[in-house]
Amino acid sequence: MELHTTLTSPFGLMVQIMLLEKGLQDQVKVIPALTRTIDSPYYRINPSGRVPYLILDDGTGLEESQLICAYLDHLDDDPQFDHPTGPEGWESRRLESLARSMLDGISVWARELARTQEEQSPTIIAHEIARANRMFATWEMHVSHPLMDGKFNMAQLTLAVALNIAHKMDRLDPRSRSPTLTAWANRMANRSSLKELLPNLGR
Repeated sequence: MELHTTLTSPFGLMVQIMLLEKGLQDQVKVIPALTRTIDSPYYRINPSGRVPYLILDDGTGLEESQLICAYLDHLDDDPQFDHPTGPEGWESRRLESLARSMLDGISVWARELARTQEEQSPTIIAHEIARANRMFATWEMHVSHPLMDGKFNMAQLTLAVALNIAHKMDRLDPRSRSPTLTAWANRMANRSSLKELLPNLGR
């Protein structure tokens, strides 16, 4: 299989963490994708130009990190990241969606900063900083939820990737005002897959 992604894609990082968690890193070749470039050869592989993109052995392409992670988790018929059943399953989905909202917003902000000064939108940057600060305050309350401290799951994985980006950004770093969230991040940073791929997660 082939995983097309970029070095900076947080959603690609989610998939690469899943590869390590499931021991699939030797079965999937990671290929750098050239995105946001006119006539990039990657667009002949994935017309949408989005990453990550997983090409299966039969040539089928899968797009979107949640779908790819679920596929990889089920390859060995022993899924470890499925949501629980019953009410706990809805809580698990709620927490994953909450983490995804924070990751989506921070990713928009990071992409905006990657543009030249002339291309950046101060309105978008201000909007995403405000959103991120609200989400940090929300997660300061939610990160003590039992599902965020138990068996490793997609909510934890997604939140860890979001914090790895946030901790690189001076205007966004929540560590000075979110002690509970910071303590959680420091604990998660000791997990081998996260330690390898998320160097900014812990202190």
